[in-house]
Parts: sequence; structure tokens; C-alpha cells
Amino acid sequence: MYDICYTKTVEDRRAYIEYIDEQYNAEKLTEILKNVTEIIGAKILSIAVQDYEPQGSSVTMMICEGSSPPESKVQLSNPSVVGHLDKSHITVHTYPEYHPDGGVCTFRADIDVSTCGEISPLTALNYLIESFETDIMTMDYRVRGFTRDITGKKMFMDHKLTSIQDYIRQDIIDKYSMIDVNVFQENIFHTKCKLKTFDLDNYFFNFSVKDISVDEINMITAKVRKEMDEIFYGKNLP
Repeated sequence: MYDICYTKTVEDRRAYIEYIDEQYNAEKLTEILKNVTEIIGAKILSIAVQDYEPQGSSVTMMICEGSSPPESKVQLSNPSVVGHLDKSHITVHTYPEYHPDGGVCTFRADIDVSTCGEISPLTALNYLIESFETDIMTMDYRVRGFTRDITGKKMFMDHKLTSIQDYIRQDIIDKYSMIDVNVFQENIFHTKCKLKTFDLDNYFFNFSVKDISVDEINMITAKVRKEMDEIFYGKNLP
């Protein structure tokens, strides 16, 4: 998940990073992951939480499928939380950063939902998308290993899937330009998304369009659009 912002001063860049760090601190990320766990029908076994200096947070949850897990112990400390879990996991890591002299700031959140058994991370996809005000998303779904049917035959894919988009609500799909890059023979599915609507005011921090000249509007628009395109296409553009 990526959020793009433009700031005019070094002070505003620092303020944006502080704002993002507060909006998506370890406590907030923990709340999001707890909700994901509930949506997919899993149980939390343990939680490890860390806020980093100067910025960024990480949360890792070990989860199990089905009924309540065995009693676990959770140790609390400030600013981190550590616990103990079982067979699968959910993690989130945040990366707020900014261009050293270009005014463009970028917030990235990497989310990994790894499951086994009958629980599926795809059921929480819409919730995760809505939990972050994201301009660009890259999503990967990979089926690893195999299971067996009752006769012992290996099943390298035990459910039908043609695209990650099949699990995204239509109203969300309508907001984004989406491209699929799938490798069906390897059970690898990849979808990348970029917002269709571009409202420059949504990308300003501590100022608005009415505060700047037409030349500045054109310059900032070009910078923000380039940042979004480079992230979307995964390469630096001239």
C-alpha cells in the first residue's frame, strides 16, 4: 500500500512523517491485524509489536485455525508487545520516507498474510484496502506446496482462482486502474492498482491549490504523477 504526499518545506516533510507515524503506529496496526484475523476466521496465538526510531512500525501475529488456541502468555513493554503463537502468521511493516530535495513524501505499508488449512487471506482483502488511504497497491497471492485429497493424490491448487480482482468489491475496482500479471502454472497471481481520479489538493500537506501559482501547480502535478507512475510500473522514469 502506498500513500503519496507533497510538502513545500523541510519542516512540513518532518511533520508529515510524524503525522503518518502517529496515524499508523503499532497500536493502530495491531487493531487492523486483529480485525483481519477475525475476518478470515483465525485465532491469535501471540503478538509482537515494535515502534522504530526515527519512524516506522512493525506488528507480527502468529495465528491458528479453528477453535480457541492453547492458553498463551503476553508480555508487555513500552513501546513493544511480545507474545507467543502457532502455525500461520500476519505481519505489517511501515516505511514513511521523503525525497531529500523534491518535496515528495511516500508512505508504504507492507502486509503479509500467510495461512494454511481452510482459512484464506483473500476474504480480508477489501477490509485491508479500506484500512489504508492508498493511492497505489501491489498485491501478490501465492499458493505454496501442496495438500492431498482423500486418495493421497497431491493437489497443488485446491481452489479456483483466475484473478485477485475476483475478491475485490466492484466499488473498489471502479476507483482503480488495475493490471494483472499472473503465472498460472506456478499458482502465482499479481495485481497492481493506481487511483483513477487525480485531485491535486488530496496530495498537499499543510497547504492547498489556492495557496500556489499556476506554474507551481503544474510543477507539483508532474512530480506527484511521476512518483505514482514509477511506483505503479516499478521503474524510474525520465
